[in-house]
Amino acid sequence: MFLLGVSLFLSQHIPAHEISPFFPIPLQEEQEGFKSPQPMWQECTLLFVGDLMQHGPQIKRAQRPDGTFLYDSCFADVKEHIQAADYAIGNLEVTLGGEPYKGYPCFSAPDAWLDALKRTGFDIVTTSNNHCLDRGRYGLERTLLMTDSLGMLAIGTYRDDADRTRRYPLIIEKNGIRIALLTYTYGMNGFTVSEPNIVNTIDTVMMKKDLEQTYSQHPDVVIAIMHWGTEYRLTPDSYQLFYARWLLNHGVDHIIGGHPHVIEPTEWRPRTDIPDSHLIVWSQGNFISNMSAPHTFDGTMLTLTLRKTGFVTRIAHTESHTVRTTRPDYRLKIIN
Repeated sequence: MFLLGVSLFLSQHIPAHEISPFFPIPLQEEQEGFKSPQPMWQECTLLFVGDLMQHGPQIKRAQRPDGTFLYDSCFADVKEHIQAADYAIGNLEVTLGGEPYKGYPCFSAPDAWLDALKRTGFDIVTTSNNHCLDRGRYGLERTLLMTDSLGMLAIGTYRDDADRTRRYPLIIEKNGIRIALLTYTYGMNGFTVSEPNIVNTIDTVMMKKDLEQTYSQHPDVVIAIMHWGTEYRLTPDSYQLFYARWLLNHGVDHIIGGHPHVIEPTEWRPRTDIPDSHLIVWSQGNFISNMSAPHTFDGTMLTLTLRKTGFVTRIAHTESHTVRTTRPDYRLKIIN
């Protein structure tokens, strides 16, 4: 009893690092039956990149003497970041329409391109963009066949209404956080969708119906990935401003944009329902391409850490890097 009393006295009045080893006081973690307290929140990380493109010179560079294609070196310097995220998401701005493989203006990339994206760590690709019909119905459906075969999630184009009903909205979940991903494009370069295929387009009737369906599934966060804006413009245009306001007014939490092929600003906009902010990324630019117009060499790699505390989920942290496509090897380099 005496030794116990001394130990208690010392633990209360003398700093732990000054307590004599002759009176060891076990750490709480070492006491029998002790369980570390569970965190009061849960977290999930999402990584977003811009346009994943394949122009003719990129395809030629990747081709090996035996006729196969290899792209892994393109991602060597960014792979660690991509694989660290719970979900990595990019805009697949090509079709996988088979041979002949072509770049601009009607893209059809080798299947090895998608294989490389999968090995790099991409989990989800958006396919509703202005090049999704470059190879018509066959290209759209074959692209979905290839993503399915690799276990990747494709969002934005669908074989038919039943396929869309099954896949959309895309709800992903990690650590108890339910995230709804929606995506839409301004158009398809004048091509018309062949029935029964469906492409998600920026249309308020479609989007309102989709949002009603989304909310019925009780997500914690709703993120819209928008293919919009004016090519090579460094600031959002009136079209983007209008639809961003519409989306936020209809309950979307955050917006990730692309299509201009250049980086546009990121904005935090105060919410009206809770003391928090909406994140709007107007355009992430190209992640990888062969484009040579000013500012098209660079794109952003954005990681969002979502934190759920009780019934509220917020962005707890963001990390953004600018990534540049180098020539002639098309290797991505983080420049800041």
